[in-house]
Amino acid sequence: MVTFVDQVTLHLRAGDGGDGCVSVKREKFKPLAGPDGADGGNGGTISLIADANTTTLLEYHFSPHRSGGDGGDGAGDFRNGATGKDVVLKVPIGTVVRTAEGKIITDLDEAGMELVVAEGGNGGLGNASLSSSKRRAPGFALLGVPGWRGDVILELKSVADVALVGYPSAGKSSLIAAISSAKPKIADYPFTTLHPNLGVVQSGDVRFTVADVPGLIEGASEGKGLGLKFLRHVERCAALLHVLDCATLEPNRDPISDLDLILNELALYEVPEGELPLNERPQLIALNKIDVPDGRELAEFVKPELEARGYKVFLISAVAREGLRELNFALGELVKAHRDARSAIPARPRIHLMNTKREENKFTVKKEAYGDGEIFRVIGAKPERWVAQTMFGNEEAVGYLGDRLAKLGLEDELLKAGAVAGSTVVIGAGKDGVIFDWEPTIASAGELIAAPRGTDPRLDLRERRTNIDRRREYQEMMDARAVMRKEMAAEGNPIISYEIGSEQDPDNQAEDTEQAGAEEQK
Repeated sequence: MVTFVDQVTLHLRAGDGGDGCVSVKREKFKPLAGPDGADGGNGGTISLIADANTTTLLEYHFSPHRSGGDGGDGAGDFRNGATGKDVVLKVPIGTVVRTAEGKIITDLDEAGMELVVAEGGNGGLGNASLSSSKRRAPGFALLGVPGWRGDVILELKSVADVALVGYPSAGKSSLIAAISSAKPKIADYPFTTLHPNLGVVQSGDVRFTVADVPGLIEGASEGKGLGLKFLRHVERCAALLHVLDCATLEPNRDPISDLDLILNELALYEVPEGELPLNERPQLIALNKIDVPDGRELAEFVKPELEARGYKVFLISAVAREGLRELNFALGELVKAHRDARSAIPARPRIHLMNTKREENKFTVKKEAYGDGEIFRVIGAKPERWVAQTMFGNEEAVGYLGDRLAKLGLEDELLKAGAVAGSTVVIGAGKDGVIFDWEPTIASAGELIAAPRGTDPRLDLRERRTNIDRRREYQEMMDARAVMRKEMAAEGNPIISYEIGSEQDPDNQAEDTEQAGAEEQK
C-alpha cells in the first residue's frame, strides 16, 4: 500500500460563471417598468496553501480530480446568482507547483503561502446591467465565462536544514532516531528507508530539522536504486552530513571510496537554476559504527586523510550514542550561519497567481492558410471572453458583440491584415475558436432606429421597401401601361376605356349574365 507520495498530477476545473438574466419588470399599473434581469455569479476558484500539518501528497494521489463550484444564474427582480464555492487544497510546506509542461509556477516554501492555481469564470451581465440611455431595454444578456481547466504537477521537496546522505545500511535511520524523536523503520538489510524521514533536533539554542533520504549507490544518476529519486528533498538543505559505514562487510568498500562515489553522484544531480550545487554546500562527515572494534580502528585510520581534504570529521556510534553531542553542536553552527545569511536577503512576494494577467486591450490578428483559402485568427483576452459571453441565437446580442469589437479596434486591424468583406475570421486559439464571415460595421447600435427587443436591424436579411421604392415601382408600372396602349393602337386594336362598375365593365356584364341564367332555370 502506498504510504508516501511526493509527486502528483492534479486535474483541475474551476467553476463556471453563471449566465445573466433577461427580464422586464411587470407590476400593477406598470406593465413595462424596465429591465430587471440580474447578473450571474462568479465561479469558484481553486487555490493551494502551504500547511505545516500536512506532510504528504497522498490524498491527491488517490483523488487527483478537483472542481470549483459553478456560479448561479441571475434571475428577475434584480436577484444576482450565487457565487461558486472556492476550493482550498492544503499541501506540505516545500511543495513546488509546475505546469503540465514542467515549467515552475511557484514554490510554496513557507507556511501560509497561497497560490490561486485555477481562477473561476466571471458571471455574465443581466439586461439590467446592459441598459443605457441608448439601449433602454436590452433583449439579451451575457453568458458566464468558463473557469480555468487544466493540469498542474505538485512536487514535494522536504524543508529540512540538514540532509543525511550515504550508502544503504550506513546507519542513517539509526542516527536520526538517536538525535531526534523520529521513529523510522530500521532493519538489517539495504533500502529499509523507502521515503524521506524528518526529525527535529535541539542543539543548544538552535532547533533544526534533519532529513534522512534513501541510500545512494553507484549509478544512481542513471536511475539505479532509490536515492536519486528522493534527492529533491535534499535541495533545500543548508548542509549535508555524510554518514560513512566503518563496519561494512561488503568487498571493495571503505569510507574513502564510499565518500568519493557519493560526491560524484551528488555532482551529477541537477539543481534548479540559481541554487548552489549539492556537492558545493557545507558538508560534515560522520564515521559511524565505531562501537564495532574493527570499525573504530578503521575510522581512526581514515580520519586524518578526510581532514586533509578540508572536512570536519566526527567519530560516532548511533547505537551506543557516542559522539552525538559534538556532532549536534557542529550541525547547529552550520544551520545558524545559513539562517543569518538568509535573513539579509529581501523577502519574496508571498502570493502568486498562476494565470499571468494579459493586458486586456491587446490582441493580435494573424493571417493563416486553411485548406485552399486563408483565415484571419484573432487572439486576445477581451475578444475571446466577449465571444464566450455572446448568445448567438439572439440578433441583438450578436450586434452588441459587433459594436464591442469595433470599438476595440478589431476592424481596423483586420483591414490592415488584408481582410475584406466576406473574409473568414476566427476568434480564439485552436479548434475552440468561433468562426465568422466578416462584414464591416456601418453604424453602431446607438444610431439605429428603435427595434423590437432581441432584434438588430443590421442583421435582418429581409428586404423592406421604402416609400421612395414604392413610388418608383408605381411610376414604372404606369409607364409600362402607357407603352402597351400605344403599341395596341399602332396595331389597329381599339382601346376600350370604361369605369369600374359601369355597364361597359366586362366583369359587371358577366355577373348580369349569370343572374339572368339563374332566373330562367327558376
